[in-house]
Amino acid sequence: MRTSTFGNEDSLPRVPLPTLEDSGARFLQWCAPLLTDDELATTRQALAEFLDSDAAEELHASLTAYAGQDDVHSWLDEFWRDRYLGRRDRIALNANFFFLFNDTDDDQISRAVRLIAASVDHKLALDAETVPPTTRRGQPLSMQQHRYLFSTTRIPRAERDGVRAPNTPEQPGPSQARHIVVFFRGNAFRLDVIGPDGVPHTLDELAEALRQITATTTRGPGVGALTSHDRVRWAANREALLVDNTASVDVIETALFCLALEHELPADIDGKCKQLLAGDPTDRWFDKGVTLIVFPDGSAGINGEHCLLDGTTIVEFVDSLVEGTAESHSQSSGAAAQGVPEPSALEFHLPPALSGEIEAAAKDYLAYAEATATRTVRFDDFGSERAKALGVSPDAFVQMAFQLAHRRSKGFTGATYESIATRHFHHGRTEAMRVVTPEILNFVAAMEAPDVSRADREQAFRRAADAHVTRAKECQAGDAPEQHLWELQLIAARRGQEFSPALYSSPGWRTMRDDYLSTSAAPSVNIQYFGFGATSEHCIGVAYVLLPQSFNVHLSTPRTVGEQMTAFAEQLSRAIGELTELVS
Repeated sequence: MRTSTFGNEDSLPRVPLPTLEDSGARFLQWCAPLLTDDELATTRQALAEFLDSDAAEELHASLTAYAGQDDVHSWLDEFWRDRYLGRRDRIALNANFFFLFNDTDDDQISRAVRLIAASVDHKLALDAETVPPTTRRGQPLSMQQHRYLFSTTRIPRAERDGVRAPNTPEQPGPSQARHIVVFFRGNAFRLDVIGPDGVPHTLDELAEALRQITATTTRGPGVGALTSHDRVRWAANREALLVDNTASVDVIETALFCLALEHELPADIDGKCKQLLAGDPTDRWFDKGVTLIVFPDGSAGINGEHCLLDGTTIVEFVDSLVEGTAESHSQSSGAAAQGVPEPSALEFHLPPALSGEIEAAAKDYLAYAEATATRTVRFDDFGSERAKALGVSPDAFVQMAFQLAHRRSKGFTGATYESIATRHFHHGRTEAMRVVTPEILNFVAAMEAPDVSRADREQAFRRAADAHVTRAKECQAGDAPEQHLWELQLIAARRGQEFSPALYSSPGWRTMRDDYLSTSAAPSVNIQYFGFGATSEHCIGVAYVLLPQSFNVHLSTPRTVGEQMTAFAEQLSRAIGELTELVS
């Protein structure tokens, strides 16, 4: 294994492309537990017709040929572009995600300076390829996404978005930017954090520059609110914005990252999480890959844009930021005194129509955020070590708790998504796992039936947990059906080809992908909470941080079903304790 940051990428195995027959068989197996007998029969017939069709064979052959091209890294390359850049709704809250860091003794300025210094240090180390590659069980993982941590910005387009990013054909090599953009009270400031000679500024110089920014009392135009609208409307507004403001927009889009200095302190942890997920849009640029956010009390977090960055990459970035001191990062980066960098307020010339769009965007987004219910649940008496001591996979344990809590709070078992990291592959990202198995149905039924013995309940629990582990391993190996079948549909759509087999309207396809729970984990001792929005009008977004001695969960759902989320949270607390006792 090579020790340079990106030295192992080309030697990693490619994501395997399943056969049509294998994806078809797994799809039927995955959707079956959620269907009635009639629905399953209809889906089985639709699948048989699909597998027997010339169109499916031709599309799969085309995908196979695409995957073999020299400039293609994975058969999923175009899939990811469509999945993330093709969505037309707002990405703020709907797609972006957040992390709340552990607290320190720093005040707002000191914490912000620490994060800037650590970020610059990490950026320079990435450029020099001295950041150690991430490994799992001794095997290297793809570090490709780390190339996009700095100066990456999503660009709205009418049909499918684009991206401005370094290390791409359009911008070869690392970002040459030396500045960040700081948001405060609706104002945006350019701040050079690296001097003209490539030497970072000192901690004292950065602190003085930030103090100058926070002395601002005038409310700014809040142009960032435009990024909170749906993609089509924002694309049109960006074109209007560029007419007289190209230079200011360019400063934001090329900045290494954004920093938001909050001027209001939320009342509690739940309020901070909500602010990180869905904060004041006039102090955000939701298209930016990385936005660091620091509250008046020094607590901090990050909001990430998803198109080129997954949660595991942001976790590794966060770990690099919070480990070590501000002084150690400053010294490591070679910072030297060169005078306080002068913050430069970005000027925007806004015609009345565009000012109206900014006002409307902010109003619409704040209403949308208010219509989203969120809460946190914390367990200080349960963690991964406890699950392991009970002989159960920690992830399987908490998924069983999620399933039991959902059944008890809503009265049924619903489709559940879990993100599975596949970074052991070349340019690997994630695989879509559908959690519900026949064993899970048997488990929740056993837990709810009064006449089932404790021994039988424990057996049902362990069988369900084992089935979960088996499926997760299959997904890690690339043996999963959904993204493969979906990509065939997307290929036809890109070609403008008529391709509407009954498979994609079958009960199995529709039901399996209609999330009632959307779950994802971010294990890091440096993070308190991780969160994202729900994926449908009845979905609960479940983001969790499972550590050796604790278990923190962030929940989100549309407020119209907020009471169901509250019931789920209460049942989850009950389920964790009950299952721990059951298998003890």
